[in-house]
Amino acid sequence: MAKINTVIFDFDGTIMNTNDVVIKSWQHTFRTIEGKERPVESIIATFGEPLYVTMEKMFPEIPVEEAVEIYRSYLRENFNEMIEPFPGMVELVQKVKEMDYKTGLVTSRVGDTTRQGLEKFGLAPYIDCLVTCDDTDKHKPHPEPLNIALNKLCSRNSESIMLGDTMFDILCAKNAGVKSVLVGWQVAVSKDEIEGPNGPDYIIEKPEDLFEIISTKE
Repeated sequence: MAKINTVIFDFDGTIMNTNDVVIKSWQHTFRTIEGKERPVESIIATFGEPLYVTMEKMFPEIPVEEAVEIYRSYLRENFNEMIEPFPGMVELVQKVKEMDYKTGLVTSRVGDTTRQGLEKFGLAPYIDCLVTCDDTDKHKPHPEPLNIALNKLCSRNSESIMLGDTMFDILCAKNAGVKSVLVGWQVAVSKDEIEGPNGPDYIIEKPEDLFEIISTKE
């Protein structure tokens, strides 16, 4: 592997534990539209997918903008109070930047709540480039969001690595020719997917395990 000089992070499920607010926003949406909640497993299966895409699948009978607004109204009201970084991730992002790696964040989340989360926990100064779903026409697993970040950072794909928690992240990296790292605290990727032909290049169980990977020289 070429010497890594660029580290790209996903947001939800990788840096930030947004599981609670996302699940509760979905259940609020289901209750409002259908009058009842759905199994949590059906929500987890959508983690990493752009919201509009999921909404069109979940509620084909109503305008997607209406469903999205129900979801986002609950999320906006509760986001800051219900999120927290995964243990060690704030320190990891800070240390990666302090070690002079270029850093990026590529997410299918909208920009406003992503920035809120970064600013709340003091991470914004440590991210050189932010690409959200507002910035792209195509979304993970398409490589466009990742390639936009790498172009802005003037980074080569072969010298970059991406951390994520879903197959959308892993496939985005693979489609861009970037090495992928699956975080061990993820809840959305099955053993079969991990061991399959499109599985991640690496898995880390603790944030600091990343340094064993990116310190590898060509």
